[in-house]
Amino acid sequence: MSSKIIFKAGEATVFTEGKDVTAAMPEILIGAVDGPVGHAFANMMAQSKGHTAMFAVRDINQLVRPATIMVPKVTLKHTAQVELFGGLVQSATADAVLDCVIEGIIPRDQANDLCIITLVWIDPGCAALAKKGKLDKADMYKNNYEATKLAIQRALNDEPSIDELIKNRHTVKHCMWEESWNQQ
Repeated sequence: MSSKIIFKAGEATVFTEGKDVTAAMPEILIGAVDGPVGHAFANMMAQSKGHTAMFAVRDINQLVRPATIMVPKVTLKHTAQVELFGGLVQSATADAVLDCVIEGIIPRDQANDLCIITLVWIDPGCAALAKKGKLDKADMYKNNYEATKLAIQRALNDEPSIDELIKNRHTVKHCMWEESWNQQ
């Protein structure tokens, strides 16, 4: 049996050049159901307007293992966003979690003893494109699938390492940070 996973955090961003609205940026916690992640998981079962939490399921009656709860990072204001969250993104997330078990990223012997919380990004611009039939849903699925797998893998491998973070402290800047803001 593999060692017990108590609390691991990971994130990843995957996007396709020129298709910013299909970007995926999951932030995940994975840990034992009887530990802090399990307690947080149980507390997230309540509903909050615009931030409805739901399980990652592959289809009806196909709850993925480890049990995974998804929570949107932004308020879902439009039916199109809700449908993407509870359909395409839910499917991509569930498939990624299951494939992590199949590929040995998540220890199979702990699949029923772990739970995952994932904060999921749904770009507000998706709603307008989806309504017009111009949203690249295959790309959005691919990005969410790949980012979820990568976030889980990074969490379980403690990536980035503290050594990498220290080494890059003065060379890596947040992509949304502009030097001009620092001048004010």
